[in-house]
Amino acid sequence: MTLEIRLLSETYRTALLPGAVVIGLFFGSFLNCTAMRIVRGQDWVRERSRCPACGHVLSALDLIPIAGFLIRRGKCAWCGGKISLRYPVTELLFAGITGLVVWKTGLSINTIRYFIFACSLYVLSLTDMEARRIPNGCLFTALVGWLVTEPWLFRGWTDLCWHIAAMIGCSLAVLCLSLIMDRVLKKESLGGGDVKLIALLGLYLGVVGTMFALFFASVLGILYAAVKGKLGRGQVIAFGPFLAAAGFVMAVAGEGLVARYMGLLTGW
Repeated sequence: MTLEIRLLSETYRTALLPGAVVIGLFFGSFLNCTAMRIVRGQDWVRERSRCPACGHVLSALDLIPIAGFLIRRGKCAWCGGKISLRYPVTELLFAGITGLVVWKTGLSINTIRYFIFACSLYVLSLTDMEARRIPNGCLFTALVGWLVTEPWLFRGWTDLCWHIAAMIGCSLAVLCLSLIMDRVLKKESLGGGDVKLIALLGLYLGVVGTMFALFFASVLGILYAAVKGKLGRGQVIAFGPFLAAAGFVMAVAGEGLVARYMGLLTGW
């Protein structure tokens, strides 16, 4: 009976994937444009999408994710300028993220929570990569998403207090550590936006999940810096995208990762 329920659940989630991917493509396009407009100081709600080269307002065909890029052969229909690969890549990447959220949660309140979380992390990652900036609006959106969905996911006052404590404790611990490193290195080691992002991760993931996310983010950051040759003194990288990636992975698959890690420890 248990096997039949599991198979039915997998079939149900698989049937949802095509729709999730399509939705993810359109949201990926929107979130990419939102991040670009935030960086440029434009109105991300009312501003029309334009060709970055000639400034011509794009048509409906141009705005279809992936298809518009392929139909136009990667060029603007008005000036012939090349369209950056950033557009199809960000669309495809967020389509995969949306598919992963739906695969892990089906259609539930958790789907809403983690989709909002993913959207916020995606925009702040793009803005941090481009302008070394984590917008407060992204953090606030994720916070609202957590608050709105919490009544349906409420697991008791103890659990709620632990998550709030994790938000405060993790951010304060990292802030204190970064201030010490600032004195030792005589430069800023971690931005204020990163500290606020860690507070958000604490709220969503709890203490253990946030610690794992910090570890994974640090490993990813070091590997990236090594590949890019930025491990020398004075080199700066955006840490937000690595925190966001690790936080998202822990949100959708953290319980399994922590269980396997604990299993390894007990196996020793």
